Amino acid sequence: MLDIKFVRNNPDVVKQNIKNKFQNEKLPLVDEVIELDKRNREIKQEVEALRAEKNKASKQIGAMMAQKKLEEAEELKKKVAESGGRIDALSEEEKEVEEKIRKIMMTIPNIIDPSVPIGKDDSENVELERFGEPVVPDFEIPYHTEIMESFNGIDLDSARRVAGNGFYYLMGDIARLHSAVLAYARDFMINRGFTYCVPPFMIRSNVVTGVMSFAEMDAMMYKIEGEDLYLIGTSEHSMIGKFINTLLTEDELPQTLTSYSPCFRKEKGAHGIEERGVYRIHQFEKQEMIVVCKPEDSMEWYDKLWQNTVDLFRSMDIPVRTLECCSGDLADLKVKSVDVEAWSPRQKKYFEVGSCSNLGDAQARRLGIRVKGENGNYFAHTLNNTVVAPPRMLIAFLENNLQADGSVKIPEVLRPYMGGNAVIMPKK
Repeated sequence: MLDIKFVRNNPDVVKQNIKNKFQNEKLPLVDEVIELDKRNREIKQEVEALRAEKNKASKQIGAMMAQKKLEEAEELKKKVAESGGRIDALSEEEKEVEEKIRKIMMTIPNIIDPSVPIGKDDSENVELERFGEPVVPDFEIPYHTEIMESFNGIDLDSARRVAGNGFYYLMGDIARLHSAVLAYARDFMINRGFTYCVPPFMIRSNVVTGVMSFAEMDAMMYKIEGEDLYLIGTSEHSMIGKFINTLLTEDELPQTLTSYSPCFRKEKGAHGIEERGVYRIHQFEKQEMIVVCKPEDSMEWYDKLWQNTVDLFRSMDIPVRTLECCSGDLADLKVKSVDVEAWSPRQKKYFEVGSCSNLGDAQARRLGIRVKGENGNYFAHTLNNTVVAPPRMLIAFLENNLQADGSVKIPEVLRPYMGGNAVIMPKK
């Protein structure tokens, strides 16, 4: 969310940013919120003047009463009462105007970084760098569920009967591999200086609207019936929410946290949710990283965060690339974002396994996350990034470590989490 003062003083910048994000339907909101802001300031000035007059008149009434000027005092009392009524009416209007301003300000997108490429959608995202050599083996790579089924490691039919499409049972070596990847990712981030955390898996509505746009909320979040609670779509939501309405000191920054959680997503409008497989699903588990820092440090942390994910995947012999998200592919709160994509030998292309985002002070402004500085308080910057998100990540892992005999090689870094096994063998 932008500062209303910034919008007031830089309407052309805000409008051009909206155009860059191909959201021209939001352009009228800029002029509308500026007019509402003007009216809001007029109301405050009038209320302040009326209260000053009311206080002055109250003192005069007291003096008149002491001097037995009762008629004059009564006349002044009527004027004070009228002023009080006017103040009440203006105060009510002020609440309505401020609510309208808040809703519009939460809809106007954040100012993207100048380095972000301009493009309409994800088809115009820009490849930045490749890490590791993509390999296509000389044997056929089966579909990922076929690999899992060869280990008796997945049961989609039972999950469909129990919960519907978009759910799964993982079993045996595949379930163990799933947990091993998460445990390794946890320790990987701890070794990089991050504090491990297991957060609440449900959050209140004020946290939801603090961490994401209304459009994202509608497309992602599951609401708990009859309660002001939502299931989290990622632990970033509750991890950033941890700092709601806090005043941090500069020596407490940066806050660097890595968190485990299950994630729940409606995947509204998603294609392929009916398809067999675990690429796009309603429930999954994830290791996340978040940073709360000073504004001048956020871009440096942005580069560190995506590099952590690249390093993690490379430690498991999985080739990856980074893809810069263009303006039209950025969610409204994001300043800059990069996707990490893993190589799929079966498809002979890369696919997304994580996303790193710098949100500037947008979330901090919504949630009231401030820093106490030498020259006054200011809003912190927040960032988030996927460490690893199985079972989607398992697709990349299984395809890149599958052997010709159907076995799956276990990279050295994962072996301590897999009972020391260097390979797992199919059951059929």
